[in-house]
Amino acid sequence: MGQQQSGFGGKGNERGGGDADKEKKKKYEAPIPSRIGKRKKGSKGPDTASKLPAVTPHARCRLKLLKSERIKDYLLMEQEFIQNQERLKPQEERQEEERTKVDELRGTPMAVGSLEEIIDDQHAIVSTNVGSEHYVNIMSFVDKEQLEPGCAVLLNHKNHAVIGVLADDTDPMVSVMKLEKAPQETYADVGGLDQQIQEIKESVELPLTHPEYYEEMGIKPPKGVILYGCPGTGKTLLAKAVANQTSATFLRIVGSELIQKYLGDGPKMVRELFRVAEENAPSIVFIDEIDAVGTKRYDSNSGGEREIQRTMLELLNQLDGFDSRGDVKVLMATNRIESLDPALIRPGRIDRKIEFPLPDEKTKRRIFQIAALPFSRTAPPMKMYRWCGAAKRMGGVLLYKDD
Repeated sequence: MGQQQSGFGGKGNERGGGDADKEKKKKYEAPIPSRIGKRKKGSKGPDTASKLPAVTPHARCRLKLLKSERIKDYLLMEQEFIQNQERLKPQEERQEEERTKVDELRGTPMAVGSLEEIIDDQHAIVSTNVGSEHYVNIMSFVDKEQLEPGCAVLLNHKNHAVIGVLADDTDPMVSVMKLEKAPQETYADVGGLDQQIQEIKESVELPLTHPEYYEEMGIKPPKGVILYGCPGTGKTLLAKAVANQTSATFLRIVGSELIQKYLGDGPKMVRELFRVAEENAPSIVFIDEIDAVGTKRYDSNSGGEREIQRTMLELLNQLDGFDSRGDVKVLMATNRIESLDPALIRPGRIDRKIEFPLPDEKTKRRIFQIAALPFSRTAPPMKMYRWCGAAKRMGGVLLYKDD
């Protein structure tokens, strides 16, 4: 009996020890359930009924949707632009009022002068076209950074105060002389002047296009060329062909345009002409009817004749002065070379003289062929060579116009 009790007691102790060990061990905790990949069941009710179903549009519907979105973007941009314009209106009106006040202070500019010397920030010495010099004020609204000796300035008509600075002091007449487009005439349009074409190529075209030819031979190219002959013999036409053949800047002026009303304007225009030619080098300066300003000098008490002589003296200085002209070629044309001043056409200024005689019978036939070329395809052959012998004293222009 005692043994049995002791045995039962041992078993009870073993069980009690195992329960304690289990309590010591950590209990297993289940992980938090994940919501990824599990769709939430939609609840039925009024909210579900109000939602629109997701519909995938077709290609045509999608294009229409994109077009509507672009139109909406443009409308929003337009609305923003209008709002910005309305916001900037007061600022523009204020600027316009300030500009009006400045114009009232400036007054009406009646003269253009040249700035000779700057005394300080508020005073300067200017000269007018008449030749007089004045000690004047510089208005406060004038940009002082643009002021430099020699620049063109605007002067008030009352006290000659400096009220503005001209951005470009180039004479407007000189700007008009510059040909923006090359003439359409070519050497093929000049009939029968083969010798003259060869001479003008050697003296004007080759020095600009191939200057190495003259360097290899060790000679200097001609500075100037004069074309002389009877009226209508093709002098101006050949000059246009040269302008078309070369890529140089072509400046054309008539001699009578150098005769100006006020004292000193003629020489000033000559200086501006050659200055623009040097800035746009290589260039060709063509002076037609040079006998208007280049006639022989004589003693005269007339103010107009003296002004013409001053203009010619400035032209002589530009043709053969101390400063080298570089790639600037001078081309002149006249009908009366015997009336020109010897100093103008001497070697060193005009190195090549090209004569244009009246056309002979062979040249007239060539002119007739060029003139009748547009009609040769549609009209029957014309017997016009019989006119070549009859028109003995007729120039090429008259043959071309009267055929």
